[in-house]
Amino acid sequence: MALVLGIDSSTQSTKALLVDAETGEVRQERRAAHPDGTEVDPRAWLTAVDEAAGPLLEQAEAVAVGGQQHGMVLLDERGEVVRDALLWNDTRSAPQAEALIEEMGGPEASVAEIGSLMVASFTASKLRWVRDEEPEVAARAARVLLPHDYVSLHLAEQGTVPFTDRGDASGTAYYSTASETWKPELVELALGRSLDLPRLPSAPQEVMARTAATSTSRGGAAIAAGTGDNMGAALGLSQGEGDVSVSIGTSGVCAMVSPTRPNDATGTVTGFADATGRFLPMATTMNAARILEAGRALLGVSHEEMAQLALASVPGAHGVTLLPYFDGERTPNRPDARATLTGMSTSTTREDIARAYVEGLLCSLADGVTALEERTGTTARRITLIGGGARSEAVQQLAPAIFGREVTLAPPAEYVALGAARQAAWALTGADEPPAWELNGSRTVTAEPTPEVLEAYRVLKARTGEWG
Repeated sequence: MALVLGIDSSTQSTKALLVDAETGEVRQERRAAHPDGTEVDPRAWLTAVDEAAGPLLEQAEAVAVGGQQHGMVLLDERGEVVRDALLWNDTRSAPQAEALIEEMGGPEASVAEIGSLMVASFTASKLRWVRDEEPEVAARAARVLLPHDYVSLHLAEQGTVPFTDRGDASGTAYYSTASETWKPELVELALGRSLDLPRLPSAPQEVMARTAATSTSRGGAAIAAGTGDNMGAALGLSQGEGDVSVSIGTSGVCAMVSPTRPNDATGTVTGFADATGRFLPMATTMNAARILEAGRALLGVSHEEMAQLALASVPGAHGVTLLPYFDGERTPNRPDARATLTGMSTSTTREDIARAYVEGLLCSLADGVTALEERTGTTARRITLIGGGARSEAVQQLAPAIFGREVTLAPPAEYVALGAARQAAWALTGADEPPAWELNGSRTVTAEPTPEVLEAYRVLKARTGEWG
């Protein structure tokens, strides 16, 4: 029985799953925490991966890493970290993103080349920020990696050339989803000089490296290319074409597997590649599970109590509506925005406030699903909720009402790590398609649609957009 190791190096922690390569059954699971913040010493991720994955690695015949997208890891000529990594949710580079769009020839030119309209999350905007604000750091940098690349390199035997995959690369803004190649000239545009870029696989199931030899695995375990966290989750869920996952974690991510490259110059939908040779158009919000946390903290209740309060109110929360842009927003692109709670009266209750927070979260995500359908011309075949926020009873009951259709609740699991394990198993076999792993424990929920709630949300969103 072959075992494979899937690793999720996320914003908050490292999760490691030891998995049966044939069935997808999880045999062991370990985790280790990451430091908080939007600017983090990436060496902390290596300590975490050693703690979480180290004890499992010798049992695995192959390993792959899924990691948070967009993060900028700069190394010098000796491979040493030049500065703390700027993570996806660090929006200080918003002005630089706007400048780069114009220098690339405008929104249409940006999308035509990189598949997406650049925003502050993308790596290239962070390179430009370093050029503008830290020229001495820019001068020292010799190589730029993504978080998952950096962790994969740490696992590989000494002397390995850094590598990545097209899925994670497509979120840098210096990879072309049109030509499926790096665009070094876009790195030079962003930073003012060239940097070494990681090697790309010739096929998604390619073995890119090996771990150092151990007592139990001669020559070490095979290392697959790895991928971005959203691409890993799609693999873990075994998403097919037209399937949409709605992930409610630190960020909110609506992702649809598509055979075609989307083309959205508005920036609402990003045209990322996936980890299988297809595409993964996504609508991403910066605010997701933290909306529930903010509501819980405001009301002074537990998450379970928050859910019960929300369910005790009515659709539309007696006129109370939340636009949940607490920490700025990415979709729509309003990096300087803040949340708006409106419609309160002297009769507004705690239950109404809780309901408005849950509905605000779900309306934001419903807009993401609608955008995917409109930009791809494909009606969502299935919508699956995942992530920590999806465990809320209120989210589960209200989601089909807000979305206006049935919703599948995936069983709690570490889907990014599971997807990485599936990619590792794929690399082990070298087959044309990844192994078919059955996802057990899903259930479908339905509810009477409440389109008036979504309409009230959209009216507020349009009004606040007019305010700037």
